[in-house]
Amino acid sequence: MAAEKTPAPVGDAPVLVTTDLNVGGMTCAACVRRVEKKLGKLDGVTATVNLATESARVVHPADVSPEQLVTAVGQAGYTAALPEPPKPRRGDRETESRSGSGADSESGPEDATRLDLERLLITALLSVPVLVLSMVPAWQFRNWQWLCFALAAPVAVWSAWPFHIRALRGLRHSTATMDTLVSLGVVASFGWSAYALFLGGAGEPGMTMPFSLLPEASDGMAHVYLEAAVGVPLFVLTGRYLEARARRGTGAALRSLAELSAKEVAVRDAAGSERLVPIEELSVGQVFVVRPGERVATDGEVTEGSSAVDLSLVTGESEPVEVQPGSAVTGGAVNAGGLLLVRATAVGADTQLARITKLVTEAQAGKAKAQRLADSVAGVFVPVVLALAVTVLGFWLGAGADPQSAVTACVAVLVVACPCALGLATPTALMAATGRGAQLGVLVAGPQALEGLQHLDMVVLDKTGTLTSGHMSVARVTAAAGGLGRDEALRLAGAVEQGSEHPLGRAIVSYATRAGQGQGLPDVTDFAATAGRGVRGRVEGRLVEVIAPDCELPADLADALPVAEAAAHTPVVVRVDGVAEALIEIGDVVRPGSYRAVDRLRRLGVKPVLATGDREAPARAVASALGIDDVHARCTPEDKADLVRELCEQGYRVAVVGDGVNDAAALAGADLGIAMGSGTDAAIGAADVTLVRGDIEALADAVRLARRTLGTIRANLLWAFGYNVVTVPLAMVGLLNPMVAAAAMSVSSVLVVANSLRLRAWRPSPVRTPSARPASSKTTARTAHGGVL
Repeated sequence: MAAEKTPAPVGDAPVLVTTDLNVGGMTCAACVRRVEKKLGKLDGVTATVNLATESARVVHPADVSPEQLVTAVGQAGYTAALPEPPKPRRGDRETESRSGSGADSESGPEDATRLDLERLLITALLSVPVLVLSMVPAWQFRNWQWLCFALAAPVAVWSAWPFHIRALRGLRHSTATMDTLVSLGVVASFGWSAYALFLGGAGEPGMTMPFSLLPEASDGMAHVYLEAAVGVPLFVLTGRYLEARARRGTGAALRSLAELSAKEVAVRDAAGSERLVPIEELSVGQVFVVRPGERVATDGEVTEGSSAVDLSLVTGESEPVEVQPGSAVTGGAVNAGGLLLVRATAVGADTQLARITKLVTEAQAGKAKAQRLADSVAGVFVPVVLALAVTVLGFWLGAGADPQSAVTACVAVLVVACPCALGLATPTALMAATGRGAQLGVLVAGPQALEGLQHLDMVVLDKTGTLTSGHMSVARVTAAAGGLGRDEALRLAGAVEQGSEHPLGRAIVSYATRAGQGQGLPDVTDFAATAGRGVRGRVEGRLVEVIAPDCELPADLADALPVAEAAAHTPVVVRVDGVAEALIEIGDVVRPGSYRAVDRLRRLGVKPVLATGDREAPARAVASALGIDDVHARCTPEDKADLVRELCEQGYRVAVVGDGVNDAAALAGADLGIAMGSGTDAAIGAADVTLVRGDIEALADAVRLARRTLGTIRANLLWAFGYNVVTVPLAMVGLLNPMVAAAAMSVSSVLVVANSLRLRAWRPSPVRTPSARPASSKTTARTAHGGVL
């Protein structure tokens, strides 16, 4: 099935769609370049091909059909197919569909891996005796060379058959790949050995041959190179098998995301009866059951029951989250407590888990700038190597060297050259990093986002919903001396506010309910609300008012009022029968992780800037608590976008973090947009990075992961280029045995993949106590308890 997205046309511009293809038969970066060029020859078509996932993402006009794309890939000498729709069975939920290095078959990855292993084991059984006899002269019995020839023949033909087939296929399409080099190396080694045995005197009974890691001139009798003829297929097959296993490891996080989705769900109807249905049949609005230990089938809202749910595999957050009726739950979360009834609010591709999986998949399809350079080099790499091999053969023969040494040097050049590592340098690292980021609750849109995170030096932060929770909460309650007392005044205030829908009222009710330790609030009668003033009502026969502090206050409450205003809290007065009994201060809660996050960003060399639409006093209070010096209050969406543009024009590499519709313009205009996972779809859609768990502290982890990932990519490319720069000249001057060259070539690709796999184990650094700036005792206390501002 083609994954297609149709943007709105602009003017007379053609409508472009995106189609994903599975591409089989690619073995190196030269193959990637070949497929991209072939697809790019179609009018209006651009393609990004990924060697690690053996897939292509193609952007093309709507009048170019997917079948034309498949045909174009076939004309390049490779196989292509549209991805199959996901199957409900667990075993079929694979995120990669690739043919093995052994053959371009339609079998799945497990079958391909099994066939590769079978071919490798048979090759090893045939090759090891040849290698041992060739390398240990003392064991070379009479006519040993003919036994080695009999064992080497099936290796050179059957074991290397996939290389020969792909080399011939490339020849038909006037192209050369890594398989061309391997095939020519095997044919040359085995062909020379056959000549030596039948015509060169090496077949005489009693013949022995010394072994050296360096090529040697002949002593009048042609030497056999059967160890190279079997060693090249053996080492290349071994390398590609290990490489394929390792590449599957880089996609483990994505497969684990796919496995989080439930396969069946217990739906409860209005009569209370349950029936088990496939997850595909669940629709929005239906109520389903989640028993202890089960996964939540899809995104929904709890209608009955309370429990703790584990979201660690979805958001990276290790602490279980308490849920109750009205709480939102995410599909894939594990119910760690009691029985829950959940009403589905999203199904299929609309769920958060599906969006996470889609973002990770799209991120792995991109290419970093360095990889584009590597692919360009790989496009001419194989033809250059072939030209060098012919040149080396001609040079040695022209210089008077014996044919044996000339052929040996030529074969070594063919075998040692390796564009495979160039093609794997970026995609394997990117797959491992994006998967690890998803596990930690950080989703990146692709390599460009990683590059943006690496070079970041300024971040513009929203306040409400980003640095703060976005929910009002009671910060302090001051009771009048000689009055009803704090607890009684709070109980009565909570009771009268039960009739209010105002955020301040809800905060008071919530706080009073918790303070009552399970005791219910009394009922209110004669409730009335006055806009801009407050609420009033009768509770237990008394007139209770929760109003703005514009009335006469006793001295202790009047003294508390300036303190509340200085802290940017909203104060309200509780009056009972006309007497002021308490002053309640309400404010937004600063996320506990915001303190650590801002400090860690500064340590990473990233300057924080606060831009909010809120008033000056709350903005300054939050900035002071977090140690942010650059503050912009009362910002409209246009003001935020203008601020970002000004900072970019000053030469800063700017990221914007936000969660609301008002942040979307600034997110889109920044060098890097970062959205909170708890924010709106508009903000997430405009962002390059999404912090799934809604925790700003994950931003510092994202910056460090990006720097580690791009460091890994650079190391991979340095190795891939450096390996060829060193080994090809050694082979040209005759200092590499073809068998050693084959082993070195195989090891190069495995090392690149293994280096990328280290990212799967990357962990954020332990949290250290913020020390970037001194804090007052008041600020320190708020920091320790996740202060309210």
